[in-house]
Amino acid sequence: MLGNYFYHELIRKTVIGFGMLFNNVHIRHQNRTGGDLTDLKVPIAYGPVQKFLARIEQQPDLNKAVAMTLPRMSFEMTSLQYDSTRKAGVTQTFKASDGTNLKKVFLPVPYNIGFELNILCKINDDALQIVEQILPFFQPAFNISINLIDSIGEKRDVPIVLDNISFQDDYEGDFATRRALIYTLSFTAKTYLFGPIANTTDGLIKKIQVDYYADTATNSKRELRYIATPQANKDYNSDNTDELSQDIGLDTTLIGVRNTTGFVAGNRIRIDTENMYVKEVPNSSQLIVVRGYNNTTVATHVESTKIDLLTAADDVLIEPGDDFGFSESLFSYTDSRDFSPTLQTDIWVNWYVK
Repeated sequence: MLGNYFYHELIRKTVIGFGMLFNNVHIRHQNRTGGDLTDLKVPIAYGPVQKFLARIEQQPDLNKAVAMTLPRMSFEMTSLQYDSTRKAGVTQTFKASDGTNLKKVFLPVPYNIGFELNILCKINDDALQIVEQILPFFQPAFNISINLIDSIGEKRDVPIVLDNISFQDDYEGDFATRRALIYTLSFTAKTYLFGPIANTTDGLIKKIQVDYYADTATNSKRELRYIATPQANKDYNSDNTDELSQDIGLDTTLIGVRNTTGFVAGNRIRIDTENMYVKEVPNSSQLIVVRGYNNTTVATHVESTKIDLLTAADDVLIEPGDDFGFSESLFSYTDSRDFSPTLQTDIWVNWYVK
């Protein structure tokens, strides 16, 4: 299992998403009349606060062009920890599509990523302006949407939780020493890590079968079977079987067609975005139908609109994410047989152990 290479850049995307939260913070200085003298966008960079403090201490000359300017912000990832409170089944999977192929994906593993955001200023009012632009959004969490895995369209909201706020003023030394006020905000990002994603040959579920028993005794026999299979709600093969010979309204159930040769009772047809069920073919130019079949919306249709026949060929072409209906069947049994999941057939009960 280990050694199967994959890399979804999930931690990297979470780090980038966290940093982008704070990349548009401004501070303003005003004159005595309340007008704005300056409007400064506060720069932010990834890195530990110790590195920025070292640069400040090694460049004490405030007038030096290459000195680091304050205020500024820095952030870094400080921890990575498994979150058992959001644990899901380790073997559960779901199916996803990349637009062409169906893929099998194991449920993601929840991890908490710790972050520290450091605000460095030489004027306390600058620091307070920055802090007040951040804190109201965290009560105590703020959600960001991250495209975790583009290939399957996996997009999730990741809560960023504000855990702690601390303040530090380490001003010591002579007059030439630069002062640095530091506000440190600790956050936790509740993200997810996905394992490898494999193409699956299982495909979509095409049939559901349930056998009902009269009681729970070991030797009880099935009495009723329910089978459901998906039915296409749109025409995939564009067969254009026929067309309307007249306009039809919302209440029309006897519809005129050019020729009924291609239709029999029990057919499903689609006109525009409405599906219908053919109850009867009374003559060579009319159909008696049930409107709004499979929960489609009843609508008016005009003469010469194409009629598409929905068949089993369309059912097998249903794609992941498409809307579809169901064909339901009920069967009653009085025999002593039972269904074998292994053999996929009905056999005598004493032929196998359930």
